Amino acid sequence: MTAASPFNVVIVGQNGRLQYEAALFVVSFKAFNPQFKGRLFVAEPEKNDRWSGNPKMGNAEIRDLIEAHGAEVISFENKEFGEYYPYANKIEVLSALPKGEPFVFFDSDTLITGDLNDVPFDFERPSASLKVEGTWPQIELYGPGYTETWKTLYDRFGLDFESSLDLSQPDEYWRRYLYFNAGFFYYKCPHEFGKRFLDYAVSIRHDTPDALICQALDPWLDQVALPLVIHSFGGSRDALAPGYLDGSHSCHYRVLPLLYARENDRVVEILENITAPNKIKKVLKGYEPFRRMIFQGKGQRARALFDRDNLPRREQAIRNKLKREKLWLR
Repeated sequence: MTAASPFNVVIVGQNGRLQYEAALFVVSFKAFNPQFKGRLFVAEPEKNDRWSGNPKMGNAEIRDLIEAHGAEVISFENKEFGEYYPYANKIEVLSALPKGEPFVFFDSDTLITGDLNDVPFDFERPSASLKVEGTWPQIELYGPGYTETWKTLYDRFGLDFESSLDLSQPDEYWRRYLYFNAGFFYYKCPHEFGKRFLDYAVSIRHDTPDALICQALDPWLDQVALPLVIHSFGGSRDALAPGYLDGSHSCHYRVLPLLYARENDRVVEILENITAPNKIKKVLKGYEPFRRMIFQGKGQRARALFDRDNLPRREQAIRNKLKREKLWLR
């Protein structure tokens, strides 16, 4: 099952920042996917006892903008997670998608910059974003190393650990071990993928193996479980050809100051062009970071601080410089 077949795309929309990011995603998606044959879903969590407030998108203009650009707003129920770990929305949302239909999940803080029908997905072999730093596990002196930590998890779920390794990388170096950013992932059935993702995440969270006792699972739980799920379905780090997602066809910007600081001119041009129409600007400027970065020129000020051909090696250095200049808006 390849990208030649129709597939669905889903993001999470939620009251607050995520609803504005969802609207921007949908606008960018529509600009580059006018003939998309699948369905685009913006899924919002239902209000239940796992939320102290109402998590649904509260801005009617945003909802109208999203629907006017061809997206379907649907809801899903948090049964295991919710406000105390909202990152798991990307897990629990999958149960609300059409069963048996291939899907691609994107984080809402993503800009679509190309036709997704060009992306050579093999929905039989899942994968996820490799735009990732070695954020987990954090190895403690005298504690378990990478091999022991990861192997414990593979053993927990009856998975073959050795076949997940990149043997071109040194032992006890984080890149040797299967690890993804959960900014996008895909598979042939959201229900199969979502159930296993949820089962693994709940097991790790509520029955944490001894080797993980010193490891933080907030906010890393979804990224700890994700490689296990992908490996269990026969996916891998090289299942998707590089250069499309997190490349020519999508940009996981995370926050707009980072987009302006480090992305190429084409991405910035796309962002400013698609948000220029008054009916779009009128809605998006309700979110202060969008208003100030895109429409009041703060983004271009942030951009002028950096040389895209010689960026700091670590993201934290970029963040720190933006903060010093009072341009860290999120």
